[in-house]
Amino acid sequence: MFPLIPFFCPLIFYSNTMALKERGDFSSRWALPDYFTLENFATAWERANLGNAFINTGLITAGAAVLLILFGSMAAYPLARRETKLNRFVLLFFVAIMVVPPLTALVPLYQMVVNLGMLNTRTIAILNNLAAFLPLTIFLYAGFIRSTIPKELEEAAKIDGCNTISIFFRIVFPLLKPVTASVLIISCVFIWNDYQFAIFFLQSKDVHTLTVALASFFGENQSNLNLVAAAAFMAMLPMTILFLFLQKYFIAGLSSGSVKG
Repeated sequence: MFPLIPFFCPLIFYSNTMALKERGDFSSRWALPDYFTLENFATAWERANLGNAFINTGLITAGAAVLLILFGSMAAYPLARRETKLNRFVLLFFVAIMVVPPLTALVPLYQMVVNLGMLNTRTIAILNNLAAFLPLTIFLYAGFIRSTIPKELEEAAKIDGCNTISIFFRIVFPLLKPVTASVLIISCVFIWNDYQFAIFFLQSKDVHTLTVALASFFGENQSNLNLVAAAAFMAMLPMTILFLFLQKYFIAGLSSGSVKG
């Protein structure tokens, strides 16, 4: 079992106990109540417009994940197979980009988005997340292809008359399931929980994501932990299900890609 799960179990238990209690219940937050109420879930869903937030967050996460897998794997393939000085430099450049904090580019990026008229659009959120996670995606795919997929498979396909594109999509890509699972878990969790870019580029209520919607429960004169707990529990369910579904591939994808560089 993934080692972080025991750490998150108390947090999940805590959020459940808070979500199932009435607002005026000041009993221990760690003790299960003698009663159960689902009113907080219904109120949080309606007050924060979570239905629309789920749609926005889901579209942004899914769109960015698909583009990351497609472009990341295609870009990593020639970098992993052609050991030239230029390719090594490009790969090192992507590694260097991962060290740069994304917020350092916030001001010029915001100005560019405003000039392009793309503020408050899901498209800019997808492109931002694509740019943020593409270097890591390429790094993981390139390491996995070099260390795991034998070149003999591709050479045999070339003898049979396959071109480079056919070899990639028919031979290589189907073998990338473990590292693809790792990319999905890492990128989707961060994109799903993104707040720093969503609050700047998705200011309109029509395109609010879950994190921005949850932040609406806190203000200068109000905070309702019961509603926040209920909303947070609903918001974390999709990523929890995704992780449980892909966890058997997660460690395999990371460890296989780090065998040799």
